[in-house]
Amino acid sequence: MHELRFDQDLCRGCSTQECLTKCQYMEIDRETAQKEIPKIARGEDSFVLHECATCYACEEYCTSGNHPFYLIVEKQEARGISPVPRPLIQRAVNIGIPFRGRPEIEEINGPVLNIGAFSELKDLIQGKLFEGITPISTDERKMFHYFCQLMYLHYGKDSVIKERLPGIIETIARHRPTEVVCFHDECYGAYTSYCEAHGIAVPFRPVHFYEYLYNRLVELKDMIRPLNLKAAYQRPCSSRLSPDKHRFVGRIFDLIGVEGVKREFVDENALCCAGAIEGQKQEGSRKRAAMQQQKNVEDMKKAGAEVCVFNCPACFQTLGGIVARNGIRPIHMSDLCRLAVGETPAGWR
Repeated sequence: MHELRFDQDLCRGCSTQECLTKCQYMEIDRETAQKEIPKIARGEDSFVLHECATCYACEEYCTSGNHPFYLIVEKQEARGISPVPRPLIQRAVNIGIPFRGRPEIEEINGPVLNIGAFSELKDLIQGKLFEGITPISTDERKMFHYFCQLMYLHYGKDSVIKERLPGIIETIARHRPTEVVCFHDECYGAYTSYCEAHGIAVPFRPVHFYEYLYNRLVELKDMIRPLNLKAAYQRPCSSRLSPDKHRFVGRIFDLIGVEGVKREFVDENALCCAGAIEGQKQEGSRKRAAMQQQKNVEDMKKAGAEVCVFNCPACFQTLGGIVARNGIRPIHMSDLCRLAVGETPAGWR
């Protein structure tokens, strides 16, 4: 079993405890944080294990390069603490089972684009930006051979990831890809952050989707026509696992003539879509999620956003309708980039 690389001494020597003191969903001062993290590391109970919103942000806030969120999820499972009702957890775990039939693997020997479990979103990866790259995804039989499984962090089921992820990686490697572009931040975070933290080998080169899009736009720069749009970006929780790649949002916007509006809840201070909070079993979780979503969208409106840019399909599903009802047009990042090179995505007029 792959064990989490977590250094308690790093936490004890930390002067800021920002992993908890900067949390947007729990009010935790430095003194309390200095007590709670060591308790969690020792396997003791803590209110943090019960109240965590599973937004991943503490992974980014940690100044020591440690892994507080992975630790929280591991200890939630060890103590039988379920962030959401157990029937929902079991249903989710059953849905994403890979390898119920051995996948037929074709050697590609080139770049692949891993769409993971989102095969229904293949319309988002067509046109000039995606010429010369082979998509791999869940097939028509719903065989989740390319689904990284990291979403089970939201359910306090770390053991499911450890059990399934090495097989997913092995399956992708059998394609002999020169590089694996990850459509979802969560897949990229799985192959880089999570695998590094748990000592899981990755025999291919993961590439973040936004880095890929930026590089393709540079190659097609003569075709770009500035969009002259004001945009708010909905940063997904899994982006916290690869904060160094977040800079590509601004680079893409600059390249295609999109202004990222100045707002309060942006970059490191971004609010998650609250989809994970809605399903939690704490009393008032739906009300808490609705209040967060309203605060987030009001911030977009106040900043003058014309469009809200998404990459995570779950964020789009959770917030897309809400931003639309508030006069802000939702759009996936890939469709925004396609607009800039003269292509009109379905549903955009």
